[in-house]
Amino acid sequence: MSESVEKTSDLEFYELLVKLRDFHNGIAEALDSFIQTKSKAVLKEYNVDKIKWVEAEGQHGKYERSDDANNPEFKALLKDLAEHNGKLTHKGYFYWVFQNGVTIGRKKKQ
Repeated sequence: MSESVEKTSDLEFYELLVKLRDFHNGIAEALDSFIQTKSKAVLKEYNVDKIKWVEAEGQHGKYERSDDANNPEFKALLKDLAEHNGKLTHKGYFYWVFQNGVTIGRKKKQ
């Protein structure tokens, strides 16, 4: 085998290793995110202050809403809401899920 062919073969092998490493890291990150979201929801340890909320106004007055779907805190709250038929009270706020299933509303309890 010529030296040029060996270098090409080595390069292809190392490129394959890099792709495998990157793929493995992607799986590890996805698993970490999944585990973090599930554990936060199960333990009720999510932090609603880390969710991006936007002020809005509806039939019953002012409220806040969020569709911060890439946020693990949002995902944990959404899971908790799903376990409570889409409505719950948490730390002085009433939370609900909109009919689209991906937007959460909240209003301070009075």
